[in-house]
Amino acid sequence: MAKVMYITAHPHDETQSYSMAVGKAFIETYKEANPNDEIIHMDLYKETIPPIDVDVFSGWGKLQTGKGFEVLSPDEKAKVGRLSELVDQFVSADKYVFVTPLWNFSFPPVMKAYIDSVSVAGKTFTYTDQGPVGLLTDKKALHIQASGGIYSEGPAAQMEMGHRYLGVMMQFFGVPSFEGLFVEGHAAMPDKAQEIKENAIARAKELGKSF
Repeated sequence: MAKVMYITAHPHDETQSYSMAVGKAFIETYKEANPNDEIIHMDLYKETIPPIDVDVFSGWGKLQTGKGFEVLSPDEKAKVGRLSELVDQFVSADKYVFVTPLWNFSFPPVMKAYIDSVSVAGKTFTYTDQGPVGLLTDKKALHIQASGGIYSEGPAAQMEMGHRYLGVMMQFFGVPSFEGLFVEGHAAMPDKAQEIKENAIARAKELGKSF
């Protein structure tokens, strides 16, 4: 049995969002193909994800000196404790599915906050004499991204920083398999929007059977 983290970063549901509609098709098909797997849905717009702020830095600093958790202030305990929960949950999973729109050439800020929360030395990567080495070498990841224009290829590809960023982070974490499923062009070609959506859903269902 595998544990799958289905991580969505969109304020809308599948009735209004192309990425969420395709994500839903994927995860429902995956569940049918893998009924014994555990699926954890992380709706990042509904989760508490502490920013890396002064309380977090001061709390981490106290812990690094060997002091116990009890010396932290209430704010430090709440934030550092929550960040620890998030990274431990992330590390415990076997597969990751990220679902995002492409906003301003990247993903919504909540996704960056989440990635920051799980980028922890000793948990997802470690420092060595040869530089940082990823620790999640037995995982796999998928990114479902919707964009109104075409950014996976062509002249605008150099401006795309959502999928590319997640790819860099997965590589940094040592994740050996990272795939992308793109739903794109529906705003640029409104007359083909429904066809683009349907084709992406069909691809998602096929991928859901084999992921």
